[in-house]
Amino acid sequence: MAIVRRTLGIAALVILGLLVFGGGWLTGRLGIGSVVNPASLTDVERQFAERMRGVTMIGSFTVVGRETRNPEPDRYDIASVEKVGEDLWRFNASMDCCGVKGKTLPIVVPMRFVGDTPLIMMTDTSLPGIGTFTVRVFFYGDWYAGTWQHGKVGGHMSGRIEKQKAPTE
Repeated sequence: MAIVRRTLGIAALVILGLLVFGGGWLTGRLGIGSVVNPASLTDVERQFAERMRGVTMIGSFTVVGRETRNPEPDRYDIASVEKVGEDLWRFNASMDCCGVKGKTLPIVVPMRFVGDTPLIMMTDTSLPGIGTFTVRVFFYGDWYAGTWQHGKVGGHMSGRIEKQKAPTE
């Protein structure tokens, strides 16, 4: 009986350890938690974060193989963008795709700056609850453009970045 109790205790500790490790890994992967100290951002990074607060990306996307059709409308409402790690940025965004209509999600993506141009660079990156994507999107001024791939479907995307209007009362 003592052996069974001891074995169950050890098994419970192992399971608890795995849960703590898994929770930490998931938290880090999702970029949940602390944000990089804003004082440590470069001027270009700070300007991008400020520019992307309370904006809507409005544009269109194409699908390879359907070039004869008109581009589909594309819209992303961005509450904020925050640096959460080395080359990792969290877009707090809502969008109408991939089964997430009307939900604001913390989407963590790898992003680098080429001079003054931010560039999302994802290769087969899994976004929990959304899917796996390969993306190259750059931002410049009030515009964005790039390519996307989701499984066997992909294409181009582009549009403008607009400040959201304050709600009127």
